[in-house]
Amino acid sequence: MNTSPIFVDVDTGVDDALALVYLLASPEAELVGIASTGGNVGVDQVCENNLGLLDLCRAGAIPVSKGAGQPLNCPMCPPGKAHGPNGLGYAELPPSDRPLTGYDAASAWVRAARAYPGELIGVATGPLTNLALALRAEPALPTLLRRLVIMGGAYDYRGNTNPVAEWNISVDPEAAAEVFGSWVGAERLPILCGLDLTQHIAMTPEHLSRMATTTPNPLIRFIEDAMRFYFEAHANAGYGYLAHLHDPLAAAVALDPQLVATRPATVDVELTGSLTRGMTVTDWSGRWGRDPNALIGVDVDPVVFFDRFIERVGLFARQLG
Repeated sequence: MNTSPIFVDVDTGVDDALALVYLLASPEAELVGIASTGGNVGVDQVCENNLGLLDLCRAGAIPVSKGAGQPLNCPMCPPGKAHGPNGLGYAELPPSDRPLTGYDAASAWVRAARAYPGELIGVATGPLTNLALALRAEPALPTLLRRLVIMGGAYDYRGNTNPVAEWNISVDPEAAAEVFGSWVGAERLPILCGLDLTQHIAMTPEHLSRMATTTPNPLIRFIEDAMRFYFEAHANAGYGYLAHLHDPLAAAVALDPQLVATRPATVDVELTGSLTRGMTVTDWSGRWGRDPNALIGVDVDPVVFFDRFIERVGLFARQLG
């Protein structure tokens, strides 16, 4: 099977970790770099989570770069409670001996794009600070990338940080505005997986049981421990004993865009509203008179996603033993 180079930018909490596992489990994906950004937890903890997860999955020497610990122009939001103090719920990973790269995450984006021009698939599942800084260093990134998938925003849906804003965008709205603005007029528009799409991907204990193995398995145990905390957090927030897999959906779409239906639209980010800062404002009707700068995910079949996720991750776990 032909493989595609994948570069991911994550603020590794529970669902980012599962997105990384999904990519490592996918035979058509060659993970060529991981950028770490502060978000669900601080950037140093994100780096530790990424390195430890690569150890758990017995991955090769995949470069992990430390990125932004602060947004471009505003204070860092306090970490959310949905992922636990270390970002991985009840799961624990031993310290890793793997080194970080000697260059930052923005440089890692640029290096990867230049190394695989026209081939690299980018996936961003955290705040967009690193990507905004990368675009400042290399404005040609939109033409160098084969595809970009972003988990972020709420396009016809309520927010999960303030009434209208999604977490990844709200952590650094200025960075998100820069990123969306960089794709105006681009030939290949980014695919945006917002809350209105990802809330359909609700994992339940029944999904976990389908991945379970008959013998103790370190990766399955890690996933179960992480997800138990995530289930509880969702239940405490009034969603029920389930968990939305926002970031694994973005990872799956990066490999197979046909998983979701999309609509082109123009998106901008509210930066000054006292009640709406971080809102992804979408011009569905073309009133601004601007060309679309994004393909917004509007529909997904959860059954197709979970069948693929469970099959791949379950097989990968069994192979690891």
